[in-house]
Amino acid sequence: HVQLVESGGVSVQAGGSLRLSCAVSGYTYSSTCMGWFRQALGTEREGVARIDSDGTTYADSVKGRFTISQDNAKKTLFLQMNSLKPEDTAMYYCAADPPDYCNFPFSYWGQGTQVTVS
Repeated sequence: HVQLVESGGVSVQAGGSLRLSCAVSGYTYSSTCMGWFRQALGTEREGVARIDSDGTTYADSVKGRFTISQDNAKKTLFLQMNSLKPEDTAMYYCAADPPDYCNFPFSYWGQGTQVTVS
């Protein structure tokens, strides 16, 4: 049973940096398919970044500012966020999918962590 628990969401000023973490348990696949999504009030959930067997992919809105990574054991997923903007304000979710599928909507989701940029 895959479980994901996000942490690190806080209120920051525009231009600041933040690192989100996602503790992963039960993900026993040899490869990986994980990602970060976000949802602002009144909007649909959108993909921010993902990491899979082909590498990393980013939404255009965060390219060059955000970096997704994970530890070698796939126990923790990170999202380093730099040069934050007010439009980055959202609930951020960690998600995972079996590597053989790796398509939205992912199968496993965390509860979310709030990031507010002012």
